[in-house]
Amino acid sequence: MPATILIGTRGSPLALWQAAHVRDRLHQTHGLDRGAVDLRVITTSGDRIEDKALRDFGGKGLFTKEIDEALFAGEVGLAVHSMKDLPTVLPQGISLAAVLPRADVRDAFLSPSAGSLADLPPGAVVGTSSLRRGAQVRRSRPDLRVIDFRGNVETRLKKLDEGVADATLLAKAGLDRLGLTDKAASILETEEMLPAVAQGAIAILARDGDEETRRLLAPLNDPATATAVACERAFLARLDGSCRTPIAGLAEIGDDKTLRFRGLILSPGGAEWHDVEVTGAAEQAEQIGRDAAEDLLDRAGPNFLAQLP
Repeated sequence: MPATILIGTRGSPLALWQAAHVRDRLHQTHGLDRGAVDLRVITTSGDRIEDKALRDFGGKGLFTKEIDEALFAGEVGLAVHSMKDLPTVLPQGISLAAVLPRADVRDAFLSPSAGSLADLPPGAVVGTSSLRRGAQVRRSRPDLRVIDFRGNVETRLKKLDEGVADATLLAKAGLDRLGLTDKAASILETEEMLPAVAQGAIAILARDGDEETRRLLAPLNDPATATAVACERAFLARLDGSCRTPIAGLAEIGDDKTLRFRGLILSPGGAEWHDVEVTGAAEQAEQIGRDAAEDLLDRAGPNFLAQLP
C-alpha cells in the first residue's frame, strides 16, 4: 500500500465534503493514520464550462472525465463522485468499488418568497440546470417560466438572493451535507418530483485489478444502496439517457426484500410524459430496471426520445 492514498475529487464544497467523508470512513474503518489518505483536487470539463448548458457539451461525464483519467493513470488511488454524475458506461479499466449508504433522495424547494412550488404566482421564474426538474415543474405548473440556472450550491443560492429567479430546486442530500438544510422552504415528496437516477448516492471508483484498494473499500459498500442504484442505472442505460433527456427513476427496497421501481420520461416542456412502476425481487434489480425501460419505450413509441433536442 502506498504511503498516502490519494482520492481524486472535484473542488466544489459538496465534492470536497463527499471525498473527505470517504477519507474519514477509511480512517475509521481500518484504523489508519490521519495522513494515510488525502485528497487531490482535479478540475473537470464541467467545472470549466460556467456560462452554458452542459447538455450542449456532452452532458454526463463532464464532471468525472479528468478525475477518471487520473485514476486510470495511477495519479490517484480512487475517485469519489456523486453517483448521479456517472455515465452508465464507465471508462475501460476502472469500475465501481463501493457505494456508500444513500442519503435523502428527495428534491428541496428554495425560494425567498414562496413556501412551495404550489405557492408560486403565475409567471414566476424557476431556475434549474436539470431538464428532469424543469420538465416536472412544467408538467405540474405550466404557467411558470423555467430558466437555466448553473453553478454549485452556493452559486445558485447567491443567484436566488440576487433575484435571478424566484425559486430553485436542489437535492436535499447536498443541502444536508453542506449544513444548509435550513435554506429549503419545503421538501418535495417523490410523488411530486421523482428524483434523478442515483440521487443521494456517493460512488467510489477504483482501477480494475487494484485488489489492495478494493479490499480497503469493500467494507464501505452498502449492499441495499448498490442494489437500488444498479436497478436505476440499468433503466437509464436501456433508455440511453443523457443530460438531454428528462428521465427520473427511483428504486426502493422494502423489509421483505421486494424492490419497487418507479420511472418517468418526459418531453422537455412537460406536456407529454410516460411513467411506470414495477416490483420484484431485489436479486433481479437490473432486470427490473431494464424491463421498466422496455415498458416505457413500448408505450411512448420509438420516436419519443429520438425527437428530443
